[in-house]
Amino acid sequence: MATFYDTLAGYDWKNVTEKIYSSTDSDVINAIAKEKPSLDDFAALVSPAAEKYVRLMAEKSYGITRRRFGNTIQLYVPLYLSNYCSNQCVYCGFNCKNQIKRTILDEAEIRREAEAIREKYKFEHILLVTGEAPAKSSVDYMGRAIEIMKEYFSQVSLEVQPLDVEEYKYLIDKGLFAVYIYQETYNKERYPLYHPKGRKSDFRYRLETPNRLGEAGIYKTGLGNLIGLEEWRTEAFFTALHLRYLENKYWRTKYSIAFPRLRPFANEGDFDPNYPATEKNLFQLICAYRLFSEDVELSVSTRESSVYRDKIMPFGVTTMSAGSKTMPGGYAYDNGALEQFSVNDDRTPYDVESAVKNKGFEAVWKDWALYLQ
Repeated sequence: MATFYDTLAGYDWKNVTEKIYSSTDSDVINAIAKEKPSLDDFAALVSPAAEKYVRLMAEKSYGITRRRFGNTIQLYVPLYLSNYCSNQCVYCGFNCKNQIKRTILDEAEIRREAEAIREKYKFEHILLVTGEAPAKSSVDYMGRAIEIMKEYFSQVSLEVQPLDVEEYKYLIDKGLFAVYIYQETYNKERYPLYHPKGRKSDFRYRLETPNRLGEAGIYKTGLGNLIGLEEWRTEAFFTALHLRYLENKYWRTKYSIAFPRLRPFANEGDFDPNYPATEKNLFQLICAYRLFSEDVELSVSTRESSVYRDKIMPFGVTTMSAGSKTMPGGYAYDNGALEQFSVNDDRTPYDVESAVKNKGFEAVWKDWALYLQ
């Protein structure tokens, strides 16, 4: 069966980059005017030529977002279950070569973390995160964690290692709502430079994960690339290509896009972003994706500063994390385990809620599926 891997094979990274950089003012203006921009239009929207039109893009993005999602911003909280990882990703603090303290929460600890979050905050949507170490955080382990979380939260999502179709079906039966799986980079030739060891080194298996999720019948799939690894404009094009492919093939599934920019971590001197993106660049991306797809949810995490998140909130963003801890546990107790990356916006969830209200919006503590019921 054909997958997105076959679609991707029809594109050349260099040619796409050249197309983006050759976009003209006319290409940008025409793209902004479109009701449903094409991939060629998206290339124009993320081009250098579009930088002088970001204000116009933002105005249209604001209108589309308010029409589709209303005056609401969804808040969610991540809970890291484990920092064990068998991968050797050069940009990540969980890299298996890093000599750090490793831990995995047991069932009692998972329950204490859930209780601590519920006692303090109003979250109904929780994201469970692990390093990619199947021998430690197995599918059975994830299934039990989901069962525990369903006692406390209406919706439980995962950001873990890629799984097979039947494994996803098993977790969906346990109550799994959504899965977030980031390709990191769509540059197949350079992908091995960043993922030299571990299951994550299999470019195709990771790329086809959203296909398997669609086959399993997941409610929502989250996409994204790690901004800073490769040319961010070209990465955005291929992320948009992936989104359009999935929207057409698995139209019953909802989709979201995240914008993780590389952040400092332990041993950070070992890796610097090759193609860093500025806050202005990131804002252009957010507006471009909103013009490209009015239905996709756009999420900005605590990697970004509080000032920046508040500033861009009205112009396409639908979802934000709040009060994030990027170490295993961290809500009921601090076990001293290493963070995956440093948090930039360290406000409490209620501080974030106040910021949302100050912008004239309503903070929603659950996912859209429940909000619309």
